[in-house]
Amino acid sequence: MTCENNLRVLFATSEAHPLIKTGGLADVSGALPKALSQLKQFKGDIKILIPGYSAVLAKLKSPQTFANIEVLGQNCTLIAGKMPDSSLDVIAIQNTALYERTGGPYSDGNGMDWPDNALRFAVLSRLASLLCSKNSPLKNWQPDLIQCNDWQTGLAPAYMKLVDKSTTKSILSIHNLAFQGCFDTSWISKLALPVAQYQIDGFEYYGQLSFLKAGIFYADKLCTVSPTYAQEIQTEKFGFGMQGLLKARSGDLTGILNGIDTQEWNPATDMHLIKNYSNSRIAGKKAVKHALQQHLGLQIDAAAPLLGIVSRLTYQKGLDLMPEIMPKLIQQGCQFAILGSGDKALEASFNTLAEHYPAQVSMNTGYHEHLSHNIMAGCDMFVMPSRFEPCGLNQLYGLAYGTPPIVSLTGGLADSVRDINELSLKNNTATGFVVKNVNSASLLVTIERAINVWKDKKIWHQIQKNGMQRNISWDSSAINYLALYEKTLSNN
Repeated sequence: MTCENNLRVLFATSEAHPLIKTGGLADVSGALPKALSQLKQFKGDIKILIPGYSAVLAKLKSPQTFANIEVLGQNCTLIAGKMPDSSLDVIAIQNTALYERTGGPYSDGNGMDWPDNALRFAVLSRLASLLCSKNSPLKNWQPDLIQCNDWQTGLAPAYMKLVDKSTTKSILSIHNLAFQGCFDTSWISKLALPVAQYQIDGFEYYGQLSFLKAGIFYADKLCTVSPTYAQEIQTEKFGFGMQGLLKARSGDLTGILNGIDTQEWNPATDMHLIKNYSNSRIAGKKAVKHALQQHLGLQIDAAAPLLGIVSRLTYQKGLDLMPEIMPKLIQQGCQFAILGSGDKALEASFNTLAEHYPAQVSMNTGYHEHLSHNIMAGCDMFVMPSRFEPCGLNQLYGLAYGTPPIVSLTGGLADSVRDINELSLKNNTATGFVVKNVNSASLLVTIERAINVWKDKKIWHQIQKNGMQRNISWDSSAINYLALYEKTLSNN
């Protein structure tokens, strides 16, 4: 089988934009299958498998029930439909008790993980495996390849190898190794997993059952979302205890940098913006900044450097370093537009700064698509000092929107942002500012360096232009995934 033939791909995921989104996984799961299906080189079709959360069932186009099936003691209805924004095929798993809940895909309204997440995502994995088997309820469609995503689908390769003896090839995409799907061993028998495989060469992980470990061990090939991250996770610093297994499987591990959906994230056509702009008409960005300052209640001042943050507020993102240095930057005339949620203490710190400096700091809790687009477009620079970052999408949005990112030297940030220096300016590759060491002093120095460059409009426009001209669409990424599919199917 090669990709020149009628290749059938099942894309198993726990979220996909625009059906449902909590983070970058949804962006990838919505954009990559669409980009693959639009490639001239791709001959075949893709189906997305996803739990039937209430939001998914409400947004699914042309839904039609095609099977009722019991897995792991749960009665599930399989519904075929289409994505809201494309003709991509979707299979939604309807089980009211498991998926149609008030709250998010993984946690309740208070942010607490659902206590039965092991069952909820084992059902997703088990059905993924069944769809790849001879007992599939899809009578005339068996995948040649399944792409699983993160721990929520990590058991699928295990079920395929150990239970269904499937001939379908499997790839596990690791979007963030920090989330490992670890559960008590009492779940092993409940999830119909072979007890004999609860061992180091199996799905055992420090005395627990790990969905992610199962995927890493049993999948035919592994993939991460940037080349640098693929190397980092084989080290003790970034491997979260799985570096040994990942290093042993390094020959099966590929890093492919994510792209962005340039139909949704394009300043020239973005419907969220008061005025559109491009790298040849970048003056329109000033109007967006003015409108953003007005909307957020910040002092309307074109001469104030406006720094944006759109992020989960977690230790990983390095944003706990910001409250300490923000007063110093405010004294230098900076403003901040912050959108995010997560660590309650960090939320409180940003809210306190917003109360003390209402004309310079705006803090908005949660996630708002409209505001995120306007922060990305209206800010002068974007701050993303992550301690580790598998890929990151916001720095790519920053490049596309002429909002140079300030990032740390890790993962996808290292692969996508080129620090400004004499050489990168000369060869027109400078696109942002890189923090060499993730600490408050180094971050402050880097932001101050960016502000000084920002004052030189000629150089700043060149940096903006360099980023906006980069091809960061999903097209090139999709071609790399297609090559990975070829490699997986040819057993190399």
